Amino acid sequence: MSVYLYRWGKFAFRRKWIVLPVWLLLLVLIGALGQQLSKPMTSNFSIPNLPSERATEILDKHFPGMSAAFEFDAVTGTYVIAAPQGQKLTDPTNHAAVEELIAQLGKLDIVDHSKPLVDPIAATEQMGCLADPDPAKCSGAPLNVLNDAAPDTVAVVSAPFTIDKVTDVTDAQRDAASEAAATARASGLEVELSGSIAMKQEMPSGQSEIIGMGVALVVMVVAFGAIVAAFVPIVTAIVGLGAATSVIFLGSALFEIPSFTTFLASMIGIALSIDYALFIVSRYKTELPEQDSPEEAAGVATATAGSAVVFAGLTVIIALAGLSVVGVSFMTFMGLGGAIAAAFAVLTAITLMPALLGAIGTRLFKPKLPLVAQHNPEDPNSVTNGMRFGRLIGKAPWAALGLSVLVLGALAAPAAGLNLGLPGDDSMAKDSTIRKAYELRTEGFGEGSNGVLNIAADLSAVAPDRREAAVAALHDKLLSYEGMDYLTAPQWSQDKQGAVFNGVPKSGPNNQDTKDLVSHARDAEGDLQAEYGMEYGITGTTAIYADIDHVLLSKILPYLAVVAGAAFLLLILVFRSILVPLTAALGFLLSVAATFGATVLIFQEGKFGLIDDPHPIISFMPIILIGLVFGLAMDYQVFLVTRMREEFVHGKSPKDAVVAGYHHGARVVTSAAIIMISVFGSFILSSDAMVKSFGFALAAGVLFDAFIVRMVLIPSLLVLMGKWSWWIPKWLDRVLPDIDVEGAKLREVQRKSIEEEKVPVGVS
Repeated sequence: MSVYLYRWGKFAFRRKWIVLPVWLLLLVLIGALGQQLSKPMTSNFSIPNLPSERATEILDKHFPGMSAAFEFDAVTGTYVIAAPQGQKLTDPTNHAAVEELIAQLGKLDIVDHSKPLVDPIAATEQMGCLADPDPAKCSGAPLNVLNDAAPDTVAVVSAPFTIDKVTDVTDAQRDAASEAAATARASGLEVELSGSIAMKQEMPSGQSEIIGMGVALVVMVVAFGAIVAAFVPIVTAIVGLGAATSVIFLGSALFEIPSFTTFLASMIGIALSIDYALFIVSRYKTELPEQDSPEEAAGVATATAGSAVVFAGLTVIIALAGLSVVGVSFMTFMGLGGAIAAAFAVLTAITLMPALLGAIGTRLFKPKLPLVAQHNPEDPNSVTNGMRFGRLIGKAPWAALGLSVLVLGALAAPAAGLNLGLPGDDSMAKDSTIRKAYELRTEGFGEGSNGVLNIAADLSAVAPDRREAAVAALHDKLLSYEGMDYLTAPQWSQDKQGAVFNGVPKSGPNNQDTKDLVSHARDAEGDLQAEYGMEYGITGTTAIYADIDHVLLSKILPYLAVVAGAAFLLLILVFRSILVPLTAALGFLLSVAATFGATVLIFQEGKFGLIDDPHPIISFMPIILIGLVFGLAMDYQVFLVTRMREEFVHGKSPKDAVVAGYHHGARVVTSAAIIMISVFGSFILSSDAMVKSFGFALAAGVLFDAFIVRMVLIPSLLVLMGKWSWWIPKWLDRVLPDIDVEGAKLREVQRKSIEEEKVPVGVS
C-alpha cells in the first residue's frame, strides 16, 4: 500500500492544479445536490418487534385508529394550562379564558374537527369531581382536583391534529398551534405546549464546530511552530465535513435519516479530518530535510503517515458501520453517517492534502514563531519531552502500568450505577415550552402523569360473563404495585371483547422504578391468562422507553464481538503481531469503562455542579460510544505504535524502539488528542441534552484513551513484553499479505524513481 500512496502523493503534489479543481468541483456538485434533494430528518427512535407492540395489536383489533397516537412519528399536542398564582382555573374569568383557548383550537385547520375538544373544567365537573374529588372516580380527570396542595390550578387539553407525520409539520403550523393560546396567555393563564407538534428540529448552528476548529488552530500553530501549516488541516476538515454532510442530506431524499446523524457526523468529521491531516503534515515536515525535494517528502509522508491514516480510518469505519449489526434502523443510519464522515476524512487526507502541500510550497512552515519553533522536535538528536517521558516509562514500566490501571479503575467505578433513558420532555431545554409543560404537569398531576402506561386487554378468549371480573382483576393487580399511583376507569370496545385504561406511575418515564413497574406488570399476565384466558399488553412512552433500553443493552456484547473481531484482524495486518492488537483491545475496555463512569458521575449524578439538570444516560449512548471510542482508540494505537514498529523493523531494540517511537509520535498524538477533545468538548455548549452528553462522553473517552491508555499503559506493556510484542506465528506471517505500513519497500522504489528523474531527456 505504501508504494501506491507514495506514487499518488508525488502525483498530487506535482499535478496540484488538476487535483484541487477536481475536489472543488466534486464538493460543489455534491453540495448542490444535497441542498436541492434533501428532505426533513426524523426524530423517530422506534425499534420493531418490541413487547409494547402487543398492546398496539390489541388496540388495532378492538379499537381501530387508537394505536396511531402511540406511533413515534405521530403528531400529538397537549396544552398544559395553569392558573395565575393564588387563583384557580374554576374561577369564572379563568374558565372563560380556557373556553376561549378551546374555541381558538377549533378554528385551526390542522385540528381534526371530527373529534370534539374537551373542556377540562366542564368534563371534571360532569364527573362530579369538583364537588367530591374521590380518587376512585377522579383519577383520570383533566383538572388536578386530587392535588391537595394546589387543587383546580392545572388542567390539560389534548388536541387531535390532522397532520400525518412529525416530519410533515411546517414552521407555520407549529407557530399556529402555539399562537392558538395567545388569548388565554393574555388573560393571565400560563399555557405551555407539549407533544411532537411543539418539537422543533434543531439544526447544527455551527457554533460548536467553529469553537472546535478555533482551538484546533491554536494547537496546530504550537505543534508546527508556523501559522500557514496550521491552516492546512482546517481546509481539509471543511472540505471533508462539507462533502460528508452533503452526502447525508442527499441520502435523506431516499431514507428517513435521524436528525442526530448530522451532529454525530460533524463531531467525527471535524475531529478525524484535522487529526489525519495533522499526522501527514507532521510527517511531511520530518521528511523535508531527509529527502531530495519537497515532492519526494510529500510522497514519503503520504506513503507512511498516509498508510497509518487509511488503516486508522478503517477501524473507525468498521466500528461505526458495524452498528448496523444491532438491527435498529436509527442506529444503523447514525453509524453510517459517522462512517461517511470518517471515509471523507481519510480521502481528503491522502488525496487533497498532497495537492495542498504542492500548492503552498515553501511557504508552508513560514513564518516561524520564535517562542514555539526554537528547535525541530522531529530531530533524532534533540531531547524532547516525549523522549524524556518515553525513557521514564522504559525505566519503570511496572509502575506506569499499575498507576494507569488504578486511575482508570477508579474512574470506571460510578459506571456500576448506570441508568438509561431516552430523550423525553424532561430532557428538553429549560426555557422550551415542552419542558415547561412537563414541569407544570408534574406540579399538578405528579411526575408519572408525563409517562402514562396504556394497558390494552384482549378478552375475546374470556367467557362473556367473566370479562368484567377479568378486567377488574387486572385493574386490582396493577394497582397493587407500589410504583403505581392510580388507574383510570376501563373503556370498553363496542363488541365488549376489548378494554383499555391508563396507569399513571408515581415516577417519571425514564426512572428505573417506572421501568421495573412495567416489567412487573407484564409478568402478571401468566396468572391472569391461566385464570381467565385474558391477554393484555402495555404501551405508551414509558413502556416503549423501557423496551428500547432492554433491546439496546442486549445488543452490546454481540456488537462488541463483531467490531472487535474485525478490527483485531485488521490490526494483525497492520502490526504483524498477535499481542499488540490484544493489548490494544484490553486497553480499550479500560478506557470505555472509565468513560462510562465519568459520564454517569457528571450527567446522571450531577456531581461537581458541572450541569444543573442531571438525567439518565441516553439509551443508545453506550453502544454508539463503544463503537466511537473503539475506533478512535485504534487511531492512536495505529499512529503511535506503527512508528514504534517502524523503528523496530529498522533495527532498534524493542525498548529503544518504544522510546524512539514515543519521541517521534508523542507530540503529534498529543496535539491530535487535544484537538479531538476540543472538537468533541465544544458540543457541550449545545442546548440539546443528548448532544451535550455525547460531546462530553467522546471528549472524556479520547482523554482517557489517548493520554492514559495509549501513551502510558500500552508503551509500558510493550517494554515489558520486549521482542514478544512483535511475535507472530510463522505460518500466519506467510499467509498474511504484506501491506508495508512502515514503508520498508519505499527505499527501492525511491531509488528507481530518483534515477529515472535524473536521466536526461533523449538519453536511453
